[in-house]
Amino acid sequence: MRRRTPRSTRALWSVVLSGLLAVLAGCSSWEGPNSLPLPGAEGHGDNSYTVQIELPNVLGIQQNSRILLNDVNVGSITDVTVTDWHAIVTATIKAGTVIPGNTIAKVGQTSLLGTLHVEFDLPDGEEPEGSLAPGTRIPLDRAGAYPSTEETLAAVSVVLNGGGLSELAEVQQEIALALRSSEPNNREMIENLARFTTSIAGQTDSIVEAIDGVNRLAGQLAADKPVLDRALRDIPAAIDVVGQRQQQVVDAINAVGGLADNTNQIVSRAGDDLDANLESLAPALRALANSGRDLTRSLGLLATYPWPETGVQKFIRGDYANLSAVIDLTLGRLDSSFLTGTPYEGSWAALEIAMGRKTGIMPRPGDTNPLAIPTSGGR
Repeated sequence: MRRRTPRSTRALWSVVLSGLLAVLAGCSSWEGPNSLPLPGAEGHGDNSYTVQIELPNVLGIQQNSRILLNDVNVGSITDVTVTDWHAIVTATIKAGTVIPGNTIAKVGQTSLLGTLHVEFDLPDGEEPEGSLAPGTRIPLDRAGAYPSTEETLAAVSVVLNGGGLSELAEVQQEIALALRSSEPNNREMIENLARFTTSIAGQTDSIVEAIDGVNRLAGQLAADKPVLDRALRDIPAAIDVVGQRQQQVVDAINAVGGLADNTNQIVSRAGDDLDANLESLAPALRALANSGRDLTRSLGLLATYPWPETGVQKFIRGDYANLSAVIDLTLGRLDSSFLTGTPYEGSWAALEIAMGRKTGIMPRPGDTNPLAIPTSGGR
């Protein structure tokens, strides 16, 4: 009996283990021991919550990998799936952890040969805003990965082996040789370039103004687009008409040329006379210019002659007109007005002198003279 007991125990354990393996093998979520939650992992306690992260590349992230916030372990990964050619990572976060709403997620590595983890961080230059609610999914445009060890070593290898470092010395020697062989030309080119740059810097305002002018011109052209379209449609027809009348256009141009030649000959032949006429005309034009406002004011009298324009409103009052006149019918005044330059000039004046007017003195309204009777009229 003592020998059968161990055998039966071993058989019993074999049956139990076989059953467990069969159950686990039939479970679709079984992906090895790492698919089971590890004891003591963060984010599996009471009141923990779940968030999802879309990652372009998980880089070997597995279940139970850590979630870090400010280099502190605040949760762990519970599931990794693939959809639309990128990964969706489900993470549980321990209770009381506040993750900013504008956070980004990146896959990182604790050390050169360390384990991978997902780290929450803020974008450069941004302050924390809000918080991630339970069940929130961080989109793909806010996720990424730090360079892995393999990528870093590959980049260093490219730089050291195939990046052209070995040719830098040869390139430097060739540049030095090229500059040394034509030093005066290079020096002149650098000086010219310096002067050109200084000139451009001094004309910055003009350049900016020119650019603004071009911009305004472009705006005007854009605003006048219908006019330009119509012009582009009509101009070809006009060009066709000109083409059809090419001979007439040529004849007109020749005629204008002939007129110009004849005019030139006339001016050349009459040059002295023309100069003299212009010189004679100059005083008249100068006097006309000097008259200034007097000439323009006098032209206003033509429309209201014999009364000045300024007195028309005073002259006409409703249905009547104001009139004030002094009529001089003395013989001396009539003589000077009507007989001057005639054979009878002075005859009436002599008669008036004979009647009592003093010689050489024109009569005044107050003089005693039977013909010196000024008549004043009212309206």
